[in-house]
Amino acid sequence: MLDIHGPRFSHCDGLSRRAFLSAGAAGFCGLTLADLLRAESLGGIGSSTKAVINIHLDGGPPQMDMIDLKPDAPSEIRGEFKPIESKLPGLLISELLPKIASIADEFAFIRSLVGAASQHDAFQCQSGFDRKALASIGGRPAMGAVLSKLESSPADPAPCFVDLMQGRPLVRNSARPGFLGPAYGPFRPDISKMFERPLEDAMKGELKALGGDHATSLALNKSLNAERMKTRVGLLQELDSLKRSADSGGQMDALDRFTRQAVEILTSGKFADALDLAKEDPAVVARYSLPEGRNKPLGTNEGAGSTRKFLLARRLVEAGVRCVSLSISDFDTHSSNYPRMRHTLPIVDHGLHALVTDLHERGMLDDVAIVAWGEFGRTPKLNSKNGGRDHWPRVGMALLAGGGMKTGQVIGATDRYAGEAITRPVHYQEVFATLYHCLGIDLAATTIADSGGRPHYLLDRTEPITELV
Repeated sequence: MLDIHGPRFSHCDGLSRRAFLSAGAAGFCGLTLADLLRAESLGGIGSSTKAVINIHLDGGPPQMDMIDLKPDAPSEIRGEFKPIESKLPGLLISELLPKIASIADEFAFIRSLVGAASQHDAFQCQSGFDRKALASIGGRPAMGAVLSKLESSPADPAPCFVDLMQGRPLVRNSARPGFLGPAYGPFRPDISKMFERPLEDAMKGELKALGGDHATSLALNKSLNAERMKTRVGLLQELDSLKRSADSGGQMDALDRFTRQAVEILTSGKFADALDLAKEDPAVVARYSLPEGRNKPLGTNEGAGSTRKFLLARRLVEAGVRCVSLSISDFDTHSSNYPRMRHTLPIVDHGLHALVTDLHERGMLDDVAIVAWGEFGRTPKLNSKNGGRDHWPRVGMALLAGGGMKTGQVIGATDRYAGEAITRPVHYQEVFATLYHCLGIDLAATTIADSGGRPHYLLDRTEPITELV
C-alpha cells in the first residue's frame, strides 16, 4: 500500500487542488493514490474522444417489467406494470420508463441477452467473461483495464477507466485488471459521500476480508509539493530494474506508474474538477435530478440523488475518461419486486434520459457508447412466498445508445413468458465486441499479453452486433 499522509477533510466544496487530493484520505470522492494514478493512466487514449459508459443494473433487471412486457400472459407473469407506447413504432415498454419511451429512437432494445454466468459479481458485465476464465493466470481483465493497457500513459491528464460502482460490484472488485496486473487496475474514487449506498452485513464482511490493499489512500503532506514529487519521480526513473524484474506480481510496476501519475494530479485540476458536481451549471444538475423526498421502500439503497451518477459519468467523459462504469442497485428482487421497481426504475429512466439528451445536445452522443444491463434476468413467474422474482440466467435484457450505433430498433424476442430467447440471441461478448467497435478497436488484429508473455485476443466472439454497426 502506498500512502502519502497529510491532513483530512470532510468535504470537497471549494477545495484547492491540494485539498482535493487530501480529501481522498477522508473519503469524499475517495481520491486514493492507487485510484487517482490508475485513473490518470486510464484517461487519455490517444487523441480520440470516443468513450464507453457502462451502467450496471445491480442484481439482475426484470426484463418483463422493463422492455419486454407480456400483457397477455397470466397475472403472475405479466405483473402490475402496464405497457405504454414509445417513440419507436410498435414498441411497448413499461409505464415506469416514460422518458426512455419518449426517446426510444435513440436506443437499441436487446430482449434476448444470453450467456449469463449466473454470478452476482458483475464481472461479466465488465469483461464479457465468466470470472473463471483464465483464472489460473489472474483472470480476464475488465474492458477498461484493457483500454488502459493498450492506449494509456502515466502522463495522461485524465483517467481512461473510472470505476464508480458501489455495493456488490465494489466489494467483489468487478472492474479488476486480471492478468494485466495492478498497474492497469481502475481508478476507484469513493463516492459514498455523494451517493450513499450502505453495504449489507454480508458485503461488509467480504470487504473487510479483502484487507487494506483493496484501496490505497492518498493524502498530500503539506511539505510535499509538485516540484518535490517531480524530483522523487526522477529518482525512481534512475533506479535499476532489478526490483521490477523480481516482482512477479507487478506491484513495483504499479507503484512506479502510479507515482508518476501523481505528478499529473498535482499539476492539473481537470480530473479533480470533473468529480466535483459543485462546478457544474446548477441548471444542468437540476436536469439530472429527481425531486428529493421520495421514500425508499424497505430493502432499497438508491436515493433520488442517484440520478446524478449519470451526470458524474458525463463530466468524466468530457474530462477525457474513456471508460466509466457505474451501478444502480436494488434489482435483486427476491421479494417485493413491484414496490422496489416502482422506486428504482424511475431513477434509471430519468438518469438515462438526461444522459442521452445531454450528450446529444453537446454533440458527444456519436462518440460515447452507452450500455445498461445486468448479470442476468429475473424469473417470469413471481415466487409465491415474497412477491419477488428470482435469478434467471436463461435470458436477460440490455439497452444500448450512442457510439454511432444504428439505434431505434428492437433486437431479439422471447417466448410468451419472457423466459427464453426464441429469435436472435445476443451474447454478452457480442455486446462488448460492439463497444470495442465503437471505440475503433480492431478485435481481429489486437491482442494483449499475460505476465508470461502469451498473447490473448480481447474476446472469444469478435463480431459486433451486425444490426447496430
